[in-house]
Formats: sequence, C-alpha cells, structure tokens
Amino acid sequence: MKLAAKDGLAPGAVRLHLAHGVPLLRPEEQVLEAMLDGWRNQQLARNLALSTINGRERKVRAFAAHADAFPWSWSSMLADEWFGDLRAVRGCVRSTLRGYQVAARLFCDYATDPAYGWAAECERRFGTHPIQVGHEWNTAVHMQECETEAPKRALTRDELQAFFDHADDEVSRVRGRGRKGWLPAFRDAMLLKTAYAYGLRRNETRMLDTADFGRNPSAWPGETPLTPVSVCGTVSAPRPAPASDTVSLYGVP
Repeated sequence: MKLAAKDGLAPGAVRLHLAHGVPLLRPEEQVLEAMLDGWRNQQLARNLALSTINGRERKVRAFAAHADAFPWSWSSMLADEWFGDLRAVRGCVRSTLRGYQVAARLFCDYATDPAYGWAAECERRFGTHPIQVGHEWNTAVHMQECETEAPKRALTRDELQAFFDHADDEVSRVRGRGRKGWLPAFRDAMLLKTAYAYGLRRNETRMLDTADFGRNPSAWPGETPLTPVSVCGTVSAPRPAPASDTVSLYGVP
C-alpha cells in the first residue's frame, strides 16, 4: 500500500490502484476492491487508527451487501432502507446508527472527489458514477454529548460511595482470609478511584504510570495542593493521533 503521493497523485487515486485501459476479468468486484484499498490508503495518509479504518470498511461492505449494489449504483433510497433496517430490525442504538451513516458518507465523499478520479473511472467503465447518499435530511445529527438510552443514567452519590466501599471491602475480605489476591484487589480499588477522580477514559487509565503523577510547580505558596497527572492516549478532535494532556485534582497533596 502506498502512503505517499506518486507522480503527483494523491494517496487513494484511481491510477495508483487500476491500470488505465486494462480490461478486468471481474470489473465490478475488482473496481470495488480497488476503491476500498484506495480509501484505506487515503485514511492511512491522514494518520487515522487502523481500528477506525477497518471499522469503517466493514460498515461500507455491510451497506453494499444490504443494497446488493456497487457504489456507482447506490442511491439515497437504498441508504434510507439500510438505515431503517439498522434501527428497526437490528435495533441499533442512535450512536451505532450514526457510526454507520458517517462511514457511508465519508466513503461517498472519497468516491465522488474529483481529486481521486473514481467518478470518471466508473463513468468510463459502467456508464454511471458514485453519488453522495448521506445528506442532512436522511442522517442523524450528533446533538448531545451523552447519547445513552433513557434507562441508562449516571450513578448517584450514594451508589458511587457504595461502589467504592465494596471495592475497599474486597481488599479487606481477601487479605483477612490470608490469600495473596489482596494486592490485585487493592490495585483495582485504587484504579477505579483514580479514573473517577480525574475523569479518565478507559485507554487513558490503562496507560497510566507512576511517573505521570507529580506536584504542580506553578502553585502559589499556601495554595491548595494540586496533584497533576500527565494523561496519555487522549484523542483531540482536530488530531487523529493520540495526544497527551495534563489533569489537576484539587485537595490531593
């Protein structure tokens, strides 16, 4: 796979994946695979995670299988039928449905972009070309930060306290029975409290190390002590690559 431009062509351009004027044994299947390979290279050039790229490709393949049509034959009506099936038949939640819609829309953006030449190639080979099937009027909009279903809610203070108390009690229970598993139980209890106190995500918590904790050198004399933690594995919206950040917690010496 090519990540850099060749002969002035952008990563994912049709000429990097299909030879001009060469007949294909199975043109529909081969053009689709070349198009998906080109889309993968275009996303790799943007430094997106492989898990993101693979997930989007699976969603696009699922759409092609449901529509029983190739991208140059897709329409908004086929997309509406697929979205409706995902929601009504498969029972996908709102965030999952939006993920499928985003993948289909991004793929269509790539396939219809003149910089990559796929529209002209499909027009030459099949007499038609891909179009955008995801629009504002048939795709979900991300309006709220939290999209959990109504039955799901945050823990109350009493429930949260009971949860942490149970984690502490497990340490005492295991150690009181003379078993060596009390140390992992103590680790888990501290990990849960640290993740909650600093508001860390799962991957951020997983990548914590003792060297990430320290005191704030910028604190004024007599000011409430701060315990900053250097968080790795964060993802910022404009940057697809994992970034790092620093979070401070008041009242922890």
